[in-house]
Amino acid sequence: MDAANYKNQIFKTDDLSIELKCHGDTEYTKVSYPVKYGLFSRLETRDYIFEFNLNHDLRHAKSKRKAWIHPSEWLKRTLGNDWVYYSTGGYSGVYEALGEYYLPNLMYPTNSLLGGKPFKEKEIGQIVKNWHQIIGQLPDAGLSDPVCQWVCAIKQQTPEGLHKKAQKLFEISGSRVTVMPPDARHVDYNIIPLNISDGCLYKCRFCKVKNKKSFSVRSEQDIDHQIKQLKQLYGKDLINFNALFLGEHDALNAPCELILDTVHKACHAFHFESSYMKENYLFMFGSVGSFLAADKTLFETLNRMPFQTFINIGLESYDQATLDLLGKPLTVKKVGEAFEKIQIINDTFPHIEISCNFVMDDTLSDSHYEAAMTLIRESVNRTNPKGCVYLSPLKFGSPSRQVLYDFYKLKSLSRFPTFLYIIQRL
Repeated sequence: MDAANYKNQIFKTDDLSIELKCHGDTEYTKVSYPVKYGLFSRLETRDYIFEFNLNHDLRHAKSKRKAWIHPSEWLKRTLGNDWVYYSTGGYSGVYEALGEYYLPNLMYPTNSLLGGKPFKEKEIGQIVKNWHQIIGQLPDAGLSDPVCQWVCAIKQQTPEGLHKKAQKLFEISGSRVTVMPPDARHVDYNIIPLNISDGCLYKCRFCKVKNKKSFSVRSEQDIDHQIKQLKQLYGKDLINFNALFLGEHDALNAPCELILDTVHKACHAFHFESSYMKENYLFMFGSVGSFLAADKTLFETLNRMPFQTFINIGLESYDQATLDLLGKPLTVKKVGEAFEKIQIINDTFPHIEISCNFVMDDTLSDSHYEAAMTLIRESVNRTNPKGCVYLSPLKFGSPSRQVLYDFYKLKSLSRFPTFLYIIQRL
């Protein structure tokens, strides 16, 4: 599809406004007001606003009624068929904590220390439960042919059908993406997931989101099959995507040639070069072991590719007693070596950013936090704008003022961009 030939069409009555082929922003930005990206269509009634992707699937919704919490807040429906409520949270406080101006409130248990319970609000529940019935009340008569065809198309995308489409997404790779890299926030988590491996190297006791599979590498045939099926599933809406997530939990441990060949294949198969969205993004997870073993050639080649690459490494702690408590089979020496290599890669390659994670909990000892500070503050003598440090609360569904206080204290002392890591699935 050529976006230049995607001409905007508007139909209005006293009760209804339909805008087909809207042109949203082409570049993901950090701003304190609602921004919609890509090519989409919008339906506005007296009470609601709905937005649909190029496959006629619902992707955004909000109410115009007084009961709606805030006029700048909205609902997003993900490809995994989850609802996410984006709240402002006072803007500045959210941005300080997350690096984004909007707080994603999720329907499932997660480790967030922020936010309320928007899905208990009646007006939000009305949309989540009844959006298809609301759309079903749209008139069929008195509409031009293109508008009439579009209305029929969005009515056909039932909740049951969208659930099946989400299940198909999970079946393609063999499982659901249970956790997305924190850096995927840079593209509002609008990623195409492609598994080149399964499982992870470490089976840490504290982890709640990874599976128990032993690490294994996918075959080229399996990867090619995924690419073909994903291209069919994303369909016409593929033009709105410019970000690839290589899974599963430690794709960096796959052979270098497989990583590079897969990125090359996917880039061409998904037509990233002609995406409506500017720039291309690649996201991966890596472990301390796979990162230390990764050859410089991998990073040199990735840096030359038409991607901004983000690789997230789970360090968790620089304190041996805490590592042992977490059940993470690492030594402090290896964690320190990985952190040092992270700085080398970030300083050497302009198109690659390595981020890292540390855990947080009010039950962890002071030595855990003191050791973390030796890395994120004392190991460098200046503020570094690159190489985000993410602090991940251990507990799910258990906001804690103490842990939040600890986070802000660590953030104020860190010489790296430091944010909370909210666990989100696709």
